[in-house]
Amino acid sequence: MARAARASRRTPMRCARRTLRTGRSSPRRAASCSKSTTSTRSDQTMIPTLASLADDLASGRTRSLTLVREALARIEAPGGEGRLAFVKVHREAALAAAEAMDRLRAVGLGPSPFAGIPISVKDLFDLAGEPTPAGSAVLADAAPAQRDAPAIARLRRAGFIVMGRTNMSEFAFSGLGLNPHHGTPASPYDRATRRIPGGSSSGAAVSVADGMAAAGIGSDTGGSCRIPAALCGITGYKPTASSVPLDGAFPLSQSLDSIGPLTRSVACCRALHEIMSGAEQPKHGIGLAGLRIAVPQTVALDGLDATVAAHFARALTTLSKAGAQIIERPFA
Repeated sequence: MARAARASRRTPMRCARRTLRTGRSSPRRAASCSKSTTSTRSDQTMIPTLASLADDLASGRTRSLTLVREALARIEAPGGEGRLAFVKVHREAALAAAEAMDRLRAVGLGPSPFAGIPISVKDLFDLAGEPTPAGSAVLADAAPAQRDAPAIARLRRAGFIVMGRTNMSEFAFSGLGLNPHHGTPASPYDRATRRIPGGSSSGAAVSVADGMAAAGIGSDTGGSCRIPAALCGITGYKPTASSVPLDGAFPLSQSLDSIGPLTRSVACCRALHEIMSGAEQPKHGIGLAGLRIAVPQTVALDGLDATVAAHFARALTTLSKAGAQIIERPFA
């Protein structure tokens, strides 16, 4: 179960109110907020899905250049969170890429249905020609990367447009989202008191919640996609470890790190994961007969959302029917 894919769903404003002010939260408190599935944020429905954006682009209702300009306007808005959510903005490159995607689409050569959609990339991914500081100051002048990380390269080949690098907890070593060098973006649920966005993929979550990107690409070792997604009212996904290549991503734990998306919905996360993992690669299944799976009986399951609990129970039943032995064990 430790390597199973996990998703965090939208959290209501009451969870944000329960979160301590910037600098004084805890991963346990943040994780508890992910149990709820309904957001009370008034503009939640305004965050578009990747499918809806793809439909709009295909029908001509919008253009990539329009989407990128709108994203840039939000990033650069005076008094907005763009200066804290992003550590570097690829303004000119994004505009040029959008124009190119619009031209390709006009002649039927768009590389994928998602071509021209703006995304953000966490500061720990290699981008060709740039250092990879991973939210730190000490690596700000590191040698530039020779090539994009494979996960990012695959997204670019699909036509996604990288708006820039997003803020994060330094070296991804925190679930709070604080950064002493670049500042800390605030959760969209309580900007007045500057409540934490969660981390370590803090800027990725805020970039999506504030419409600066349709999706953010982050990393997750112990909650770094799921925690900020929960605190910012979007969806974060930790895929099975190593299902997306870790090359070109600054490591926190090589055996536990996963590269995952933060976006509007589970369906959006799935679409991005299939691209980043390289869906063309064959997947080899293994038999489950005799496999022992421990289900920890801890506070992690207390107060679980009814919908999540039902799906969890259904998954255990499916595994059991396939031959796995489900063992409920108390864990301290």
